[in-house]
Amino acid sequence: MQAVEKHMKSRAITLSILSALLISIPSFSKAANAAPKDFEPEEKITMEVYRAANPAVVTIKTSTSTGSGSIVTPDGLVITNEHVIRDAKNGNVRIINSEGKTYSGQVVTTDRKNDLALVKIASSDRFPSLSFADRDSILVGEKVFAIGSPFGLSGTLTTGILSRIAADGDLQTDARLNPGNSGGPLLNSRGEIIGVNKAILSPDGRSNTGIGFAISAPIAKEFMTRNAAIAQQSKIASLPSSSSPTPAITLPTSPTSPTKTGDRKQLGVILNPNSLTVYAVNPNSLASRMGLQRGDRLIGLNGAPLSDAKQIVDYLAQNPSSALLSVARNTGITNYQIKF
Repeated sequence: MQAVEKHMKSRAITLSILSALLISIPSFSKAANAAPKDFEPEEKITMEVYRAANPAVVTIKTSTSTGSGSIVTPDGLVITNEHVIRDAKNGNVRIINSEGKTYSGQVVTTDRKNDLALVKIASSDRFPSLSFADRDSILVGEKVFAIGSPFGLSGTLTTGILSRIAADGDLQTDARLNPGNSGGPLLNSRGEIIGVNKAILSPDGRSNTGIGFAISAPIAKEFMTRNAAIAQQSKIASLPSSSSPTPAITLPTSPTSPTKTGDRKQLGVILNPNSLTVYAVNPNSLASRMGLQRGDRLIGLNGAPLSDAKQIVDYLAQNPSSALLSVARNTGITNYQIKF
């Protein structure tokens, strides 16, 4: 009897130990199937801004530099920094979207003073686009988001706050910006552009110390609005990604001596035939005396819009005595009355 009681007691202790072990062992199958922890509201805002805005952010490449840009119209108008596209040969650039697709792009116009440029994507595709924030909604202390291609790493997101608004409207942020972020958007929590990233404060010229600068949205929006007509007139042929830049057209130098009757009138500029952007001005030419500069765009002749260089060539072949030439430069348009 004592042996039986001893055995039963021993079995009870054993079962107790086993029960304790079973209780203390976690259920891995349950953990594997458990729903993931929900994200914090602030994290959700960040994720949503990136999800909505990143498809409209592009990488811009020239032969010597890489930067970023924002698509601001569905037909493929991109705003970026002037210094990003400054070395673009004949104004031709490569634009890579968030999916890695490469397009040809053409510089439409620039504003070196404010470090802004517009580039048109050479495609009939429709693109996701970003809008600009109103001046009154740009406030120090608001959370900001920067998307771009630092060191060529496209689709990179950094966050911070709007740290300061300078007297000239420039924005200062502690969001990390690095080489390659130039031209990309600084966004608010609604995914609107509040600025175009342009520079960093860096002792060594390469690394970010936590202070970045952007051109404010009102200045960028005004630049885009003033040049919208020029962009609409720009007819750019879609080029394969492997093709070389379109060769420029030369409108030969005007002779320094008086033009004889029957001689062909000449301007003396080298034009990109797609955008009619002046690539070079020949010395001692009519264009030089007019004050035309590299980067100017010829947009009108005798009050009619220009769509290709052949219109100019054909008109000059008629041996005209005068012409009214409309030229876009930076944010303005100037009409030149030419006497041959």
